[in-house]
Amino acid sequence: MDTPALAPFTLFVGHTKVASGRLDQLALSAKRAIEGSSDAPVLIFDNQSGRNIDIDIRGSDKAVLARLTPPVQDASGSEPDSGNEEQRGRGRPKLGVVPREVTLLPRHWEWLASQAGGASVVLRRLVEQARKTESDSAMQKKSQERGYHFLLAIAGDMPGFEEATRALFKNDRQSFENLISSWPADIKDHATQLAFPIAVESIPKD
Repeated sequence: MDTPALAPFTLFVGHTKVASGRLDQLALSAKRAIEGSSDAPVLIFDNQSGRNIDIDIRGSDKAVLARLTPPVQDASGSEPDSGNEEQRGRGRPKLGVVPREVTLLPRHWEWLASQAGGASVVLRRLVEQARKTESDSAMQKKSQERGYHFLLAIAGDMPGFEEATRALFKNDRQSFENLISSWPADIKDHATQLAFPIAVESIPKD
């Protein structure tokens, strides 16, 4: 099974995961922790990138929250338009089949002709398979990078950090988990969830 979807942001105080949720929810908790003279670092992580983000906690709670959500404007200072048919351009074809010339060697045409469904069906299937492979590779890279950014911010001085990051970029989950096994539980769990979003149970057994 897949792991549960990550919340947008996560708050750590020292090595302890305090909460996960929306940024506005966590900002005030971070403010309380900092104002409470906590000796431990107070970090909020963007779970999409794994990077920690800075929060300006000056002033009232209302002021803190207001700074989190500045209005989105374009260069003219007005709200961006959602887009319409005129902006997209007239005459663009709707989603569907687009006929174009394909040049192949005779042996390629022979192979396509022998496949069920005909050349068009087979070519569409091959393209979709290639797109999925590229998508899976991109997702893996993104997961590795967000795991690395999180570890760099919170665990850069922990034993086995360099070895763990090497295992991370080799996509070697077992070695990664072994290398961080002595780390604080919340850091281990969050790092693994960021770096390897597919649960162990879903990995095919040899």
